[in-house]
Amino acid sequence: MILGLGIDIIEIERIKKSIEKYGELFLNKIFTKEEINYSQNKPNKFQHYAARFAAKEAIYKALSSDTNKVYSWQDVEIYNDKNGLPKVKFYGALKDYLNEKKQIKISMSHSENYVTCVAILYQTNQN
Repeated sequence: MILGLGIDIIEIERIKKSIEKYGELFLNKIFTKEEINYSQNKPNKFQHYAARFAAKEAIYKALSSDTNKVYSWQDVEIYNDKNGLPKVKFYGALKDYLNEKKQIKISMSHSENYVTCVAILYQTNQN
């Protein structure tokens, strides 16, 4: 059963300008250390930062219909599994939110100028 759905699209240039203007202040407010390490080591780092930003926005939208917990940008981390698929880890107020019955799936896509992400929060029928 679907509990929430979120989508976001962002211009890569917008994230690039924010990073160039605010530097570590922006990076450390929005991204976890692991997300920064991952993105910094990519040839097109701004595309990877933008993808994680869009994913977090989409996740927040999906969660908003199911929880009233107050959480921060740092409570959501986007990482890739061994096959390169994007996955989500929760920390802080959301740490125990996902379990065997409640899960979230995300899908990210990009073009030269834009990144988009969709997030689906769902409950499984497991007992």
